[in-house]
Amino acid sequence: MTAPTSDFSKAEEFEAMSAGAATSIAPVDQDSFSQSSANIGFEEEQSFKLGNALFRKLWVSAPSSTQASDGLGPLYNARACQTCHFRDGRGHPPEGSADATSMFLRLARAPRGEAEKAAIADHDVLNFPDPVYGRQLQDSAVPGLPAEGRMGIAYREEPVTLKGGEVVSLRRPSYSVADLGYGPLGADTTISPRVTQAMMGLGLIEAIHPDDILAHADPDDRDGDRISGRAAIVRDPATGNAALGRFGWKAQSATVRQQSTDAFAGDIGISTPASKDSHGDCTAAQTACLAMADGVQARLGDTEAPDPVLGLVTFYAENLAVPARRKASFPETLAGKKVFYETGCIACHVPKFVTRRDAANKAHAFQLIWPYSDFLLHDMGDGLADGQSVGEASGKEWRTPPLWGIGLTRTVSGHTFFLHDGRARNLTEAILWHGGEGQKARDRFADLDKADRQALITFLESL
Repeated sequence: MTAPTSDFSKAEEFEAMSAGAATSIAPVDQDSFSQSSANIGFEEEQSFKLGNALFRKLWVSAPSSTQASDGLGPLYNARACQTCHFRDGRGHPPEGSADATSMFLRLARAPRGEAEKAAIADHDVLNFPDPVYGRQLQDSAVPGLPAEGRMGIAYREEPVTLKGGEVVSLRRPSYSVADLGYGPLGADTTISPRVTQAMMGLGLIEAIHPDDILAHADPDDRDGDRISGRAAIVRDPATGNAALGRFGWKAQSATVRQQSTDAFAGDIGISTPASKDSHGDCTAAQTACLAMADGVQARLGDTEAPDPVLGLVTFYAENLAVPARRKASFPETLAGKKVFYETGCIACHVPKFVTRRDAANKAHAFQLIWPYSDFLLHDMGDGLADGQSVGEASGKEWRTPPLWGIGLTRTVSGHTFFLHDGRARNLTEAILWHGGEGQKARDRFADLDKADRQALITFLESL
C-alpha cells in the first residue's frame, strides 16, 4: 500500500484523501488549514474549538486585571500562537516591513569541552544558548524593558540558467542583528533564521510508527544513491526517554506537546506545567528581565498557563486537518507526478505512510496518509547551511518538510515564500536551492524541458 507507484495513467486509490479519514473536504478558502480532522468525535470537536480559542488568545504583561491572560514575556516574539502561525499557515520574511512575527533567529553555540559534547551525545541538550540572549532573539518586550534586538536581512541576487535558456534569479540572504539591547552576542554564537511552518496533519505525523520512518534511513548510503537520511534522536521531556525527533526544521521535537511547550516558553514567554520558568528565555545576565513580575496566579496553579491550557492547544494542533487534494486525477497533474517521481524527489519526499493501529487518538489510527516526507535529516549543501547544530542535526542538515497543503500556501497565507528562511519566492526557486543530497534531483529538474518543469510545479500545486 505504501510502495511508490509506477502507474501514472490515473490517480492512486485514496490519493485525493491526503490524510485518510481525517482529511478536510471543506471548500478551499483562506481557512483551509484551520479545519478540524473530519473523523474526530463531537466531544473532541469541543476540545478543538477551546484549543483554537487559546491558540488565538492574546497574552498581556503582568500584573494585569485579566489575571488568566497575564504573564507575557518579559521578552517575547509574539503575543499569541496565531500571530506566528497566521491562519495556521506558513510564515514569511518581513519583506519590506517591520513585520517579523512569523520569522525569528535561533541562537546557539557549539559545545565546549568533552562534558558538553557528552551532553549532546546523550541527548540531554540540543545545543548551548548565547550566554546573554539565550536560545532565541526576542524582538519585543513588556513595558519598561528593552527588547533584545532586531533581525536584519540583506539579499544578493544570483542568476541560474535552466535548459532552454530560461533564467531564474535566486536571492542569497545574509543575516545580522541590530539594536542589541544587552551588549554583544557571544563570539561563537551562531544565528539561524526560521520561518514558522504550516500546522496541519501534526497528529497524524506523530502517529507514524518510528520503525516505518527508520526504514527509510540510510546514514551510511549503503545503496550508493548519495542520499543518506538520518534519524534525529532526541530526549522526550515528558518521559525522559530517547525518542525519534520528527517536528521542527531540524527534527528537534518528538511530540506535538513538546513543540507547543517550547513555543509557549520561547516565543511568548509563558510558563506551562511542562516548562515552569515564568520568565521564559530570560538569562541570568538579564537581571532586569528576571526582576519583572510574572503572571502566576496561585488560585489557578503554579504556572501562567495551567492545565488544561497546554493540553487543549496541543489537541488543537494535533487535529488541524489536511485539505483534500485538488485535480489529483487530471492529466496535467499526473504528468507532473511522473516527473516528480522520475527526477528522484521521492527519495526524500516519501509519498505515503500508514499510521499505527495503536495511536493515542483513534482518529489518527490506521490511516493512509500522503505527507510527502521521510521526516529524516538530510545534508542540503552549503547553499542552505545555517552553520548551527541542533542535537544530531549538523549545520548543513534539515528535516525533509512535508509537502501536503503546499499548493494552498498563497490562498491561506497570502504569499509563496518557501524554505526554512523564506528565501525562495516560489516553488521553482525552492527546488533550485537544493544541494547536497538534493543536488542530483535539483540538477535533473534544471535539465528538464520547460513543459516538464511546469508539469512538476503543477503537481506540487495540487498537493
